[in-house]
Amino acid sequence: MSDSDLTNLPNIEAANLQPVDFSSLTGADGPRHAPRILVLYGSLRDRSYSRLVAEEATRLLQWFGCDVKTFNPAGLPLPDDAGTDHPKVHELRGLAEWSEGMVWVSPERHGAMTSVMKAQIDWIPLSLGGVRPTQGKTLAVMQVSGGSQSFNTVNQLRILGRWMRMLTIPNQSSVPKAFNEFDEHGRMRPSPLYNRIVDVCEELVKFTWLTRHRTPYLTDRYSERVETADELSRRVNQPSL
Repeated sequence: MSDSDLTNLPNIEAANLQPVDFSSLTGADGPRHAPRILVLYGSLRDRSYSRLVAEEATRLLQWFGCDVKTFNPAGLPLPDDAGTDHPKVHELRGLAEWSEGMVWVSPERHGAMTSVMKAQIDWIPLSLGGVRPTQGKTLAVMQVSGGSQSFNTVNQLRILGRWMRMLTIPNQSSVPKAFNEFDEHGRMRPSPLYNRIVDVCEELVKFTWLTRHRTPYLTDRYSERVETADELSRRVNQPSL
């Protein structure tokens, strides 16, 4: 890659950012299309630091050759406060089905993820007609904080990722005092915190290349082989209390 290819990543040392060698991660019969990544963020503020981190991640993922889409949570109703035919719910669910991996970025508020973040995850169903739209897909988790370093939110996001049967990568990012990490144009300043976001994006891309074409086999379970799709759908999609 030439320096001109990095004009949108001013904090990157070009010689040390390496393209992913997908031939080392996938078999000869594996898909070669760009990994499809969905990015979710958890704040509606005009200057949302979770959105700014999401935007930095999007630039990096695109550099690594991914097809990236970001969901804007503005206008998404609370879970159970609208039907699944609501336009924002329909959009979110469609993106979840389209994706092969996800990035979840949430602020930490009152020691936990925000309601905006949780609502998005709650609208993504565990099962649609016996098909799990998130099962076996890769996931990277990140958080931003207004105060000191914390890992409460990324830990909670990991729990949700496991519940959604996603492959959550080992690396993660937590950005403390996020208001200090971005310039007036909304770009993240160079720092070890920025480098960690680069690491997370690179690792997500590698895990997605490695696993996406093997997902049907990796998630094939005995208990589900003895249960019909209709039975599975009825069990997973029980009415809310």
